Amino acid sequence: MGQDGKKQATPCSLTDRLLTVPQYMIPQHTLSVLMHKLTQSQVSWFKNLFIRFISWKFKVDISEAASPNLADYPSFNAFFTRKLKDGIRPVANGDDVVVSPVDGAISQLGKVHQGRIIQAKGRDYSVMELLGGNQEQAALYESGQFATIYLSPKDYHRIHMPVTGTLSEMRYVPGKLFSVNPRTARAVPELFARNERVVCQFDTAFGPLIMVLVGAIFVGSMETVWSGQITPPYGKKIQDWKYSGEQAIQIKKGDEMGRFNMGSTVVMLLPPALREFDNHWHAQDEIKLGQAMN
Repeated sequence: MGQDGKKQATPCSLTDRLLTVPQYMIPQHTLSVLMHKLTQSQVSWFKNLFIRFISWKFKVDISEAASPNLADYPSFNAFFTRKLKDGIRPVANGDDVVVSPVDGAISQLGKVHQGRIIQAKGRDYSVMELLGGNQEQAALYESGQFATIYLSPKDYHRIHMPVTGTLSEMRYVPGKLFSVNPRTARAVPELFARNERVVCQFDTAFGPLIMVLVGAIFVGSMETVWSGQITPPYGKKIQDWKYSGEQAIQIKKGDEMGRFNMGSTVVMLLPPALREFDNHWHAQDEIKLGQAMN
C-alpha cells in the first residue's frame, strides 16, 4: 500500500524479466493449437481429470455454475466457458453506468492521455497500435477512458457488454501469444499491442465504444456471439468486417458478446462522454461481471 492507502503496482524486476525470457523462445502458436485440441477432447477420463486438476489448482468456484456437476461437461472447453446460474451476477442499473464486462482483476484503468494508455508501472503503449494501426479510430478515444481486466484460469470466461451498444466493426489483428498475467505485463513492452487480438467497436448513446479481446499463450480460441470462433486458425494479416443494416446487431448491457478459452485479458476503450470511473477502483482490485465502474 502507498501512503494514501491505495494499492501500488509492482514495478518490473530482474526476476520478472528472467522468467519471461522463455516466452520469446517457445513456439507460442503451435503450443496454443495443441492446447486447443486438448481442451476439445471428449475422452471421458482425460477431460474429467483435466477439469478436476484445474478446479483444484486454481480454486474454481463451481457452485456458481449453472451446472455444478463436472460430468455434465462434454469437454474441458465446455467446462471452462461454463454458464453461470441465472441472477448470480446482477447488472448495475443506469444507461450511463458502465459495468464490468467480466469477472477478473483490474490490471490498469484511467484516462487515455496523448494517445497512450498504461500497461503497468513504467510501461505504456499506443491506442493506435492496440487497434491495429487505425489512427482515425484511435483519435475517437483521446480524453476518454480505458480499463484493462485480466481473467485468470479460475474466472468465468464469458465476456459481456459494459453498456448497450450496436456492433459496427470488428478487426482481427495477428500477433504474438505471450502470457497476459501480471508478471508478463510488467516485463514485455507493449504487450497488449503485440499479442493477437480481436477489436470490436460498438455505437452507443454516448459515442463509440471498443472491446478488445486479447489472445494469450494457451488461449485456444476467441469467439464472438455474432461470428462464432475467430481463432484458431491464426491469421497473418489484419482482417476487417463492417456491420450495417440487419448485420449491425444491438447487444444490451450485461448480455454476452464473446468468450475466451483459458485465461486472457479484455481492454475497454470508452468515449469521453461517459462519466469517469469511480475512484474506489484501483489496479489489482478484483471485480465481478455487472459491478458498476463509474
